[in-house]
Amino acid sequence: MKRKTICLFVLIISVISNSFAQQGLITNIQARKTTSLNGVWQYIVDQYETGFYDYRFKERAASDAEAYWNNPVQVNRWDRKEHGYNAKYSIKVPGDWNSQDPKFLYYEGTLWYQRTFDYTKTNAGNHLYIYFGAVNYKTDVYLNGRKLGAHKGGFTPFNFEIPDTLLKPTGNFLVVKVDNKRYADEVPTLNTDWWNYGGITRDVLLVEEPPVYVEDYTLRLESTKAIDPKNTIIEGRIKLNTASTQQVLVEIPELKIKNTVTVNAGEATFKFPVKNLQLWSPQTPKLYEVTITLGEEKIKDKIGFKTIEVVGKKILLNGKPLFMRGICIHEEIAEDVRRAYSKSDAIKLLGWAKELNCNVVRLAHYPHNENMTRTADSLGLLVWSEIPVYWTIQFTNPEVLQKAKQQLSEMITRDKNRACIMIWSVGNETPVSEARNIFMRELLQTAKKTDSTRLVSAALEVHYNPGENLINDELGKSTDLVSINEYLGWYNGLPDNCRTAQWKTVYDKPLFFSETGAEAKGGFHADSLTRFSEEYQEWYFKEQVAMMKRMPDNYVGFSPWILVDFKSPRRNNPVYQEGWNTKGLIDNHGKKKKAFYILKAYYDEMQKLYEK
Repeated sequence: MKRKTICLFVLIISVISNSFAQQGLITNIQARKTTSLNGVWQYIVDQYETGFYDYRFKERAASDAEAYWNNPVQVNRWDRKEHGYNAKYSIKVPGDWNSQDPKFLYYEGTLWYQRTFDYTKTNAGNHLYIYFGAVNYKTDVYLNGRKLGAHKGGFTPFNFEIPDTLLKPTGNFLVVKVDNKRYADEVPTLNTDWWNYGGITRDVLLVEEPPVYVEDYTLRLESTKAIDPKNTIIEGRIKLNTASTQQVLVEIPELKIKNTVTVNAGEATFKFPVKNLQLWSPQTPKLYEVTITLGEEKIKDKIGFKTIEVVGKKILLNGKPLFMRGICIHEEIAEDVRRAYSKSDAIKLLGWAKELNCNVVRLAHYPHNENMTRTADSLGLLVWSEIPVYWTIQFTNPEVLQKAKQQLSEMITRDKNRACIMIWSVGNETPVSEARNIFMRELLQTAKKTDSTRLVSAALEVHYNPGENLINDELGKSTDLVSINEYLGWYNGLPDNCRTAQWKTVYDKPLFFSETGAEAKGGFHADSLTRFSEEYQEWYFKEQVAMMKRMPDNYVGFSPWILVDFKSPRRNNPVYQEGWNTKGLIDNHGKKKKAFYILKAYYDEMQKLYEK
């Protein structure tokens, strides 16, 4: 006789299936009352997304015991349970999964992250949020069987509110579904030139806020033009979480500012006169202590003030011509083959940029973690910050445009108070077409409307000619400076082709070379004609520097590709690359190549010329 099996599970879940929408992004998260959820989590590898879809490939119901966001308890020993979280399968957060276990090196798919936490709010009426610094790429967040929300984008922060009906004093069951698969209609798209690190790559925090709080704020100079720092105006904006009327105190003690701002309907703008302001610059990266108080909550920040503008063919920083001594950087620690995320990582990468005598870093090709921009603020490094609209985005797809706009908004919202930001970039090496022009112009206009105090640009391509190289990309009409990637001597000809190259742009704007570079395997030495040798790369940079010295009078600097070697699936020379893009001036073991010193000598020379 065949016995019927009855499976009994006890599930503690909410019967409401709808998830919460993402609330407004809470800024300056480090100044809030937070509890870290970093540490060791447990995981399930789910390549077929069994925990999300049933066998008919339909999304599982909220109460489905086989959904991986639920934690069914076996009542009888014969009950069937085909998923679970166990300390045997543990992973560190923050961190990419690729570097934590060899089996994940090439993995693109879904991992379910799980941990429990205890929490009791300080006051019953307070709000509690879960905040993610970044997760790559698609994230679904569940608490105690209820979906809190979803987010797309691998490099920007987001937060969801945890309702009182879900929160328990102990044993809160938190599950995060992370999917880093690439898709044609995402940002970035299928085709890139960097490693697709998956996982919860930045901090996870619980954030407790009072019933009414300052969600976001802006402080900056009123003028985008050169000012008299002895007598100027600071303007700002305060945004609350509710459309209420409140009194908010803004203090900058060193400037003797202590003013109360009346906030009506949840938002307010204000202006304060200021005397004897010290402007932020690479030479003097002055940051002022700022305190914003609403009720018992005090939000502290360090903010600098500068002006950046284009006047004719020049970029002026605080009214003085700026020569951009730049370098590109990926968010990666090559020695550990992992994503960078910590303050010590930022100090390491930006410290190398300072050794190179840079005053600008291009954080490519996506928004880097907040430790990078805050460290750049303190070190006096100007920042080009970029969203990953990279190569062959679907420019005719309005949904893709909205995804790009969302990432642009999240990037600007998080970092708009960082004095180091000089350029918001909306993309890299996008193929020219009318659809692309419309798409990119929309992003440039959005960036400018959101933050008129920064320059906007995008890294364009150039196609070489034996004689004059004319830069006439239609998008140059809409950018504040014309930024070009060129690799003359690596992808085209040999480095000595630079000697006869002539450059011209149809735009009466500053000309910036946003990339140039050649590969070299660290420690491989040969004659200068041998590709992938340090000597070839050294020769390349000697010729590039000589060419830059002959540039037209609108030339304002360059930022070679790249500071450190980085992982890329596109680089498969079995001897010299082995999955690494070796264009770094520093190799994957942290050793400087010969070309590092060529570029540094040029930057030392240009610093003396511009900073007499």
